[in-house]
Amino acid sequence: MKMSTTMIVSNFVLFQIGWFACVWSAAAHQPWIGVLVTTGVVVVHVLRAPLPMAELTLVFLALALGLVFDSLLVWQGWLQYSSGIVLPNVAPYWIVALWGLFATLLNVSLRWMRGRWVIAVVFGAAGGPAAYYGGLRLGALEFGNMPAGLLALALGWAVLTPLLLALSARFDGYAGLLEKKTS
Repeated sequence: MKMSTTMIVSNFVLFQIGWFACVWSAAAHQPWIGVLVTTGVVVVHVLRAPLPMAELTLVFLALALGLVFDSLLVWQGWLQYSSGIVLPNVAPYWIVALWGLFATLLNVSLRWMRGRWVIAVVFGAAGGPAAYYGGLRLGALEFGNMPAGLLALALGWAVLTPLLLALSARFDGYAGLLEKKTS
C-alpha cells in the first residue's frame, strides 16, 4: 500500500509555506519569522513520523550539508545575502533552515525518486538553481556572479539531491508507516 495522497499533498504544501515564509521574511530583513515557520513545519513533520529520531537525524544531516554547501557559495562570492548573517563568509541561518525543510520532502513527497538516480540528478540540477533564482526574484538574495553561481548550484544540487535521497533511505522515519499500512 502506498503512502496516503493526503499525507503527500500536505507535506508538499507545508514545504511551500515554509519556503515562502523563509524567502519573503529574508527579503523583508526579518528572517527569524521564516525560520520560526520552517521550524514549526519541521517539528510537525518529525512528530507525525512513526520513527521520529530517524527523521530528525535526516533533518540534521541536511542542515549540515546545506551549511557547508551554501557557505562555500558565499565564500566564493557567487551568492550574496543581506539578512540572517551570523558570521562573515558563512551562509545565513535562514537558507540553512531551508535545507532542513527540504529534508522533510525526502521520505514523503520525493520518496518516489529513490533509486531513480538520473531523475534525481536532473531534478537537483534544474530545481536547485530554480529555487535560488526564485529567491533572487523575491529579493532574498543576489548573485555576485550569476553564471558561476547558477553553474555551481546546478552541479551541487545534482550531487546533493541523490546523496540526500540515499541518506533518506538510511534514515527513513516514515518506513514504519508503510509497514503498518501493508500489514
